[in-house]
Amino acid sequence: MKKYTFKQKFQYWFDNYMSRGSGAMLTGLFVLSALIIFVAAALVKITNSAPDDASFMQVAWMSLLRTLDSGTMGGDTGSPFFLFMMLIVTFGGVFVVSALIGIINNGIEDKMDELRKGRSQVLENDHTVILGWTPQIFTVISEIILANENRKSGAVIVVLADQDKVEMEDAINERIPDTKNTKVICRSGSPIDLTDLEIASPHTARSIIVLAEGADPDTHIIKSVLAITNNPNRHAEPYHIITQIRDPKNMDVVKMISAKDTVQPILTNELIARVVAQTSRQSGLSLVYTELMNFGGDEIYFKKEPALSGKTYGEALLSYETSTVMGIRKADGTCAMSPSMDTRIEADDHIFVIAEDDDKINLSGLSRIPLDESLIQINGNSSGSKPERALILGWNRSGAIIVRELDNYVAKGSQVTVVSDIEDLEHQILLDSGKLVNQKITVQKGDIRDRSLLEKLEAAEYDHVIVLAYSHLEPQEADAITLVTLLHLRDIAERDETPFSIVSEMLDLRNRELAEAAKVDDFIVSEHLISLMMAQLSENAELLSVFTDIFDPEGAEIYLKPISDYVITGQPVNFYTVTEAARRRGETALGYRLISEAHDAEKSYGIHTNPKKAGKVSFSSEDKLIVIAEN
Repeated sequence: MKKYTFKQKFQYWFDNYMSRGSGAMLTGLFVLSALIIFVAAALVKITNSAPDDASFMQVAWMSLLRTLDSGTMGGDTGSPFFLFMMLIVTFGGVFVVSALIGIINNGIEDKMDELRKGRSQVLENDHTVILGWTPQIFTVISEIILANENRKSGAVIVVLADQDKVEMEDAINERIPDTKNTKVICRSGSPIDLTDLEIASPHTARSIIVLAEGADPDTHIIKSVLAITNNPNRHAEPYHIITQIRDPKNMDVVKMISAKDTVQPILTNELIARVVAQTSRQSGLSLVYTELMNFGGDEIYFKKEPALSGKTYGEALLSYETSTVMGIRKADGTCAMSPSMDTRIEADDHIFVIAEDDDKINLSGLSRIPLDESLIQINGNSSGSKPERALILGWNRSGAIIVRELDNYVAKGSQVTVVSDIEDLEHQILLDSGKLVNQKITVQKGDIRDRSLLEKLEAAEYDHVIVLAYSHLEPQEADAITLVTLLHLRDIAERDETPFSIVSEMLDLRNRELAEAAKVDDFIVSEHLISLMMAQLSENAELLSVFTDIFDPEGAEIYLKPISDYVITGQPVNFYTVTEAARRRGETALGYRLISEAHDAEKSYGIHTNPKKAGKVSFSSEDKLIVIAEN
């Protein structure tokens, strides 16, 4: 056995002691200071060299003062030994104080570095946790801020992501400078790491939003949900988790690992595909969806109205002046959007309405509804279906679903032409789209930015033109390709004086203003729409059944139909009359779109949902009525 010298042992002990951190070093300095002070005081007393026959404690106090302040020694008088001891104490004090300042300075720097890293645990209750960092986070945070604007106690949003805390805070402050009464806290850590997850205090949160990030977002989502729901420290109450899934095959996995909790996964590709397919045939529909799902205006609320018990759904439509009834939620939780007009409202049923706020849902109290029968168009009929031609420029993972969704709406004999530079696309489309019943698909390889190619396609000959974003590229690069394509298409339309319908998908909301130069009929900012829905569900989990019904191709859907099919145009008419005209067709009127405002962002591009029913509007023949109908 090797023997070590005392010096080596002492050095080893000293190294281990100092490695314990600032606390150990402060303790060591305290002991050293006390040793210097009391040894010096004892020697002075033993030698009787203390001035004015001072006591031991008085000498110790004098030593302490000289330890803390070297200048105190300047006024010392007494025996040479006393002065020598005070000099020794002063030198020791200089060392101790210097070391103390260094330790405190390093401790503050370490603490600041720790705070900068965002590793301290959040001690909050009833807060919203956002896991992950994607461009969607700014929309989600903005919407939650608006949703909690009326909360007197304020609200808290905690963001946990594998990013630098300061960089996250700077990005949020730049994009969202005014957080109103909502406090946004950022922490650095991995959402799939159990230790890091505890930092965000998910067990006391009101809701948890998991953003899809990484090369394999679905796998990341599944791991994050698993880390929450199967956490050893989880609470007994169900967690409310909102997330998104790209591959339908993974939906069952998410539900399986979270059977005890309220997990609401949004199937993003299918949702966006349905919106694109529906919007391509009805310009402005995506704007309606955006209006219904953001917190900036009117929102969807549930209300139990005892006064409507026993009345029909058709009667309920005309019972509110400042709210718009959309449907009924039965006692078992199922939602029926725009059911049959003779559907009875039971005592335990709730209606769901569009309203400015939940405290604004009040019955009108009118005994006589101010209808203008002379303006109701009883003979207005929409034109019958006929084969359609659709042109899809670009491709992404939603493309095949769009083709499949279009097949549900178009008449037999319709055609779809797809143009993209992706290799082996035809085989992929046929494989993913499944069997098409009503339309035939053709695929052409080419660069959608090529002006000569667009000229040859003769886009004006198609009923619908859809420009999809290349989602496998960076958002800015993908949107740049889309913008160039849109500008070419609009220039061709203006040159030939043959306007045609164009619907475009964008990835970044900030590029929408740039795209407006192309005068596109409708924009679908896919990630923005998903973010709005996630924010809505985080505040009210019950809305999932409503959103599912809205986007479901089966049953009632939202349509924009010619206003002239319902009322006589060119004359002032109140919305009570418009609602009644739609009711007689078995439809629910939600609002209208004024074509004169279609390109005015400040006026929501002409979309007016939940208008006051007593207010009068003079419609043109090109204006649209927003209704919930079967077809």
